[in-house]
Amino acid sequence: MLVVIRNVLNPTQLQQVRSMLDQGHFVDGRLSAGKKARQVKNNEELHAPAGQMEKLNQLVMGSLVQHPEYQAAAMPYRVAAPYYARYTEGMGYGDHVDDPVMGPPGGQYRSDVSTTVFLNDPEQYTGGELVIQTSFGEQSIKLAAGDAVAYPSSSLHRVAAVTSGTRFVAVTWTQSMLRDPQRRELLFQLYQAREQLMQSDPDAHATTQVDHVYVNLVRMWSEL
Repeated sequence: MLVVIRNVLNPTQLQQVRSMLDQGHFVDGRLSAGKKARQVKNNEELHAPAGQMEKLNQLVMGSLVQHPEYQAAAMPYRVAAPYYARYTEGMGYGDHVDDPVMGPPGGQYRSDVSTTVFLNDPEQYTGGELVIQTSFGEQSIKLAAGDAVAYPSSSLHRVAAVTSGTRFVAVTWTQSMLRDPQRRELLFQLYQAREQLMQSDPDAHATTQVDHVYVNLVRMWSEL
């Protein structure tokens, strides 16, 4: 399941984020990559003092994890601190699948859902599309600043080379309460139907039934 999440960050938040990124120090992204990823990864990642990263994460991750559509799609149990990537001309990230287990010893988590938050407008760079292999073929994603896309971490994906300009994104991973991606997709579809019913006919018996089914399936399938 690939879900586009609109308006994770508002214009004021984006301006603050970009100000911090413009003043930040970026290092070779391969320093944080595993052996396989180093062969295909070509970007830069923000390296900043803990206080600055905390402020940045409060803006970006604070907004993402509170977004109702992210909550419904990812059903987060653990959410990783993101990395902030910069792609300049000629940079990209070849085909890869995200590591199944991430984090330091004692703080490890399973990566079920990958999320990319776009931090600058697509008009500011050419190329740089996030290309994800799905059951319906390749999906090429290039979203407005402040929007995000969430997709299964098991998906083969890449970042096309940037041919001009600069691409800024935040990338994070989620260990979901539901390990099975098919169950997550079914529950997300049911959530969407429930939300529509609650808006259009909140007092109907069918609305109550759908709500009960959704809640009890979460209870049945959750790994907590």
